Amino acid sequence: MNKTPHVQNSIPVLPWLRHPVDIIDFKETPVDLLPDLDPRLVKALKDVSISSLFPVQVAVWQETIGPGAFERDLCVNSPTGSGKTLAYALPLVQMLASHTVKCLRALVVLPTRDLAVQVKKVFDDIAPAAGLSVGLAVGQSSISDEISTLITTPKLEAGFCYDPEDYTANSSKSAVDILVATPGRLMDHINTTKGFTLEHLRYLVVDETDRLLGEAYQAWLPTVLHSARSNGEVFVHSVEALSPSICGSFKTIRRFGVERGFKDKAYPRLVKMLFSATLTRNPSKLGLLDLHHPLFLTTGQSRYAFPEKLEFFKVLCESHDKALYLVALLQKLRGEKCIVFTSSKKMTHRLCSLLKSFGVLQMKVKGYSSCQHQAVRSKILDAFRRGEVEVVVSSDNLSRGTDVEAVANVIIYDVPRYIKAYLHRAGRTARAFQIGRCFTLLLKDEVKKFKALQRKAEISAALFPLPTESIQSLQSDYLSALDKLKESVEFEASRKRKFNFKHSRPAKGKAKAVKVSKD
Repeated sequence: MNKTPHVQNSIPVLPWLRHPVDIIDFKETPVDLLPDLDPRLVKALKDVSISSLFPVQVAVWQETIGPGAFERDLCVNSPTGSGKTLAYALPLVQMLASHTVKCLRALVVLPTRDLAVQVKKVFDDIAPAAGLSVGLAVGQSSISDEISTLITTPKLEAGFCYDPEDYTANSSKSAVDILVATPGRLMDHINTTKGFTLEHLRYLVVDETDRLLGEAYQAWLPTVLHSARSNGEVFVHSVEALSPSICGSFKTIRRFGVERGFKDKAYPRLVKMLFSATLTRNPSKLGLLDLHHPLFLTTGQSRYAFPEKLEFFKVLCESHDKALYLVALLQKLRGEKCIVFTSSKKMTHRLCSLLKSFGVLQMKVKGYSSCQHQAVRSKILDAFRRGEVEVVVSSDNLSRGTDVEAVANVIIYDVPRYIKAYLHRAGRTARAFQIGRCFTLLLKDEVKKFKALQRKAEISAALFPLPTESIQSLQSDYLSALDKLKESVEFEASRKRKFNFKHSRPAKGKAKAVKVSKD
């Protein structure tokens, strides 16, 4: 009897996805032995305690600075925590440092502010050593403050008259070589910031590609590609107007364009690099990027790449009081950093409040969600890194790309609907080839769904039993915590009603004016 073919077999697969380069074939390499690495970057890496590069970093280096020489666009599918950020940051800095033109030449786009801030820190560790500056455009400060860090305008000389409009348009120039940005704020600068231009752009990195190609984010991509493509010829002519030595260094990159059969296109071409732990295989989405002879780098044969040393466990909850099992588990894990993932911002707030009300749980707990200001979230993460906070309760806001050192455990309180969400949550631990554990709390009606997720992800979760007596001993504290949570929720609801009532009433002046007009 013939088996029914799997649904995925009917999905068209792009030819280049069928012939990947396996990252596992590359070995961890000491920075001193990495071919052609700038000595200034060797020192900068060692200054931040990086003495060797992981396989994905070596693989990307070989395809950019090494024999690959940026001749193909790269699509990299590698587990969370495998070092993807440095994998693209290092070759970009090396290439840009070889040319002395001051303009925006590399753009890194990320889906969230938190991730963008983290990526900029990686660039900040190495770029200054090569004489490069890195900008951040994420909306955590006012746009005028951002503009002052991204654009420089020469000071007016005394005694001269200038046309202000002409002066601003023609004299402003980029203050950064590399820009790390979120899509929304990037579009703000493209559309409204005078002097901000992508006409010199040579490298585009799309980190967390599958998310940035989603419908909610797609508006930024055609704008960036059009700006870079339409201004490519302008860049070449402007470089040739500079000194012969600088012009000569840029002419060497013409092999990326005209010499490779792209006579009808602007050159140098815009080099694109895509990175994700769950890289999309959707042809229509990948087609939006207009990739040039793309090369696919991935880890093994599985589409969903989990960290190598990640261990999986499941906790079966006998009752619907899942929080009891969470507290019992946290008591077992006391002294280890834990991230607890929930299904929503509201659940994050409620669960965090409940955990704080447990008298027996002597652990510092903080909630983390997009409702908080960027500065507050950064403060919580810094305290978590220092060990001042042991448990962080979060929605998926913390699940993508965020790197926190020595997170021993991830606890998935609410099982996500999609495997990608599960992978990104689990990937907050076992980073940089360290050992980590992922615990999934399951109610009886969630067991079947979790089994299906395991099969798709090709993982196996061992049962992690919690003694019945440890659950029963928490009952009285649980009831007390629930009472405190109820009081807190009612108090917050009361404040919200008062706030809404106050702001829904017309101002006194307006009410009086209406009354006068009627008389």
